[in-house]
Amino acid sequence: MTGIFLKLAEKILKDSDYPLAGSDIWSLVEKAGLDKQLPTKGKTPWNSLAAQMYVEVRDNPNSIFGATETRPKRFFLKSNDKAAKSASSILPAALPKKEEPKFLEKHLHPFLAYHGFYYQKAYLKTIRHSKSDKKEFGEWVHPDMVGCYFPFGDWTNEVVEISTLLGASAFKLFSYELKRQLSLSNLREAFFQTVSNSSWANETYLAAADIDTDADFTNELERLSSAFGVGIIKLNIQDPDSSELILPARSRESIDWETANKLATMNPDFRDFLKRIRTDIASREVRREMYDKVLDADELLQGLTSST
Repeated sequence: MTGIFLKLAEKILKDSDYPLAGSDIWSLVEKAGLDKQLPTKGKTPWNSLAAQMYVEVRDNPNSIFGATETRPKRFFLKSNDKAAKSASSILPAALPKKEEPKFLEKHLHPFLAYHGFYYQKAYLKTIRHSKSDKKEFGEWVHPDMVGCYFPFGDWTNEVVEISTLLGASAFKLFSYELKRQLSLSNLREAFFQTVSNSSWANETYLAAADIDTDADFTNELERLSSAFGVGIIKLNIQDPDSSELILPARSRESIDWETANKLATMNPDFRDFLKRIRTDIASREVRREMYDKVLDADELLQGLTSST
C-alpha cells in the first residue's frame, strides 16, 4: 500500500507548481479517479497518504519528495523546479495556540477511574504529589494514578495460586500520567515525564482528553509509544463509554521493585495502595471502596459541569 500511495502522490505533484498538503493531494487523486487503483480506501486515506509521505521524506535522504517545515507539511517533487522554488519561500508558521480547556487535570481522574474499572478491570487510586516527603523530585517521580488488576473474577483460586508460585502472576500493576491535552507543543515533555515516573509498572499509560490529529503529531505519537511501550488513552468527557485505548501498552512481566520502593518511601498514597493490594490478595476479595470511587456516567458528566 505504501508504494501505491507514493506513486499516486508523484503523479499529482508532477503537475503542481506549489507544494501540497496530504489532504490536497488526496482531493486531486480522487478528482482524477486515481483512487480506484487502491485495493481499499480505508477510513482516512488522505491521512494515510500524508503519513506515508512524512515517513518517506524523514527516513529516505534520496527521496524524490521534499517537504516544507509548516504544519501540516506540504510536499513537492524535488525535480519540479517551480514547486521547489515555491517551497523555499514558505516560512514555517508558529504553532497555533490552542484554547486552554476549561476543566482541570484533577477533573479527569474520575473519568480515568471509570475507564480503568470497566475497560481494564482495574482498581485505580490517585497519587497526590503534595503528600510526598521529598518534593524536590516533583512531578517527574510521581504518576498521577496507579491501578491493579486482580484475576479473582477471571481465574479460579487454584490457578491464581499456582501461577503465583511459578512466578507468572496474573496480577498486574498499572501506572498512569494524565494530561488535559496532547499536541506537538507538549508531547515530548509529557512522554518523558510518563517514562520517568511510570516505567516501574507492568503497563504504563499516558491519558488525555484532547489529543491532536495532525499527521506530524500522530506519527510522532506512534513512534514514541512504540519506542517506550507507553499506551495512549483518549478520554471522552462527553461520553465516558467512548473513551478508547488508541495505542496499546507493551506489557512487562516483572515490576521494577527498586523504583516502586523509592516511590513508596516518598509517598504515603502509594504505600497505602501497596498495602491495600496485599490485603486484597490475602483475603481473595477486593474492597472496592478503598480505591478511587467509580462514578456512573451521568455522575461523571454532572461533576464536570458543576466544576467548570
